Amino acid sequence: MTGNSNNIQKHTRDVYISRINRVIDYIESNIDKELKLETLAGVANFSRFHFHRIFQTMVGETLSHFIQRIRIERAALQLLQNPKKSITEIAFDCGFSGSATFARAFKDFYRMSASEWRAGGYLQDRKICKTESNNGQTDRNNGKEKKDSSNYITGATYNLTQRRNLMHNKKTFKADVKVQDIPEFHVAYIRYIGPYKGDSALFGNLFEKLFKWAGPRDLIKPPDTKVLCVYHDDPEITEEAKLRTSVCISVPEDTTVEGEIGKMPIPGGKYAVARFELAADEYQHAWDAVCGGWLPDSGYQPDDRPCFELYQNDHKEHPEQKFIVDICIPVKPL
Repeated sequence: MTGNSNNIQKHTRDVYISRINRVIDYIESNIDKELKLETLAGVANFSRFHFHRIFQTMVGETLSHFIQRIRIERAALQLLQNPKKSITEIAFDCGFSGSATFARAFKDFYRMSASEWRAGGYLQDRKICKTESNNGQTDRNNGKEKKDSSNYITGATYNLTQRRNLMHNKKTFKADVKVQDIPEFHVAYIRYIGPYKGDSALFGNLFEKLFKWAGPRDLIKPPDTKVLCVYHDDPEITEEAKLRTSVCISVPEDTTVEGEIGKMPIPGGKYAVARFELAADEYQHAWDAVCGGWLPDSGYQPDDRPCFELYQNDHKEHPEQKFIVDICIPVKPL
């Protein structure tokens, strides 16, 4: 009886995870639109009267706070990525009803105006965030004690600010980048929320779980199956405890998923694709080479689609145990 009860509990939790992940994906894809409680509850297939509480329990913040945070953080990123785009345009693109509403929300969150942020204030904000994170103290925008959300949903655009000063890096890489069109494809994923930088064991465990699900369903078909990791947040803007990443494999569009296994499209379009051979501790240098070295002089700017790492080998079979990886950044003309 106990084993059966545990199985039922796991199945129930998996269903909840799947539904909340669908809502998060919907919010990401429709952030510029009005996001009504009734609509999101319908996406989750929960009663609107219970959905808000379920979302808060599983994600670690209220639905309204989550939507507001995603909007502000996306705006913060666009302010740096698109210096010629007006603040008002960015506000509307990120779902704010007007420039005044956006201005208040942005200043409440980052403790500076959007124009101050764009002019260089974001550098000061990073110092503040790192100090608070190291001290384990308070959330910057509401003074509440931080929660470790790594227990939620097992479930980043990565930092795309123009890092021009790479001189202080102990090791730098030169990025050999090709801009190419990648058609839309679909992936099955397991999503993780929380700190992930340098945690190869975490990614190993997540991929192992994903492969155990995919193998019996005959979904792993080398060399056609793509193995990738999607970053939904910028770690220089989103605090560590709220960073979202999804480990993924490509699947047919009609693949059935359930529980903590979700499914989403990877949007097609132009991507800057840079291939590297990396040791486990060299990923940051590779991203810096693309974002701070190649991108500012490329004639392109980052687009709003998510970035991802596309893995090309089993590092255990590499003579130096290195990862062959394509860093894929969505771009559009400057």
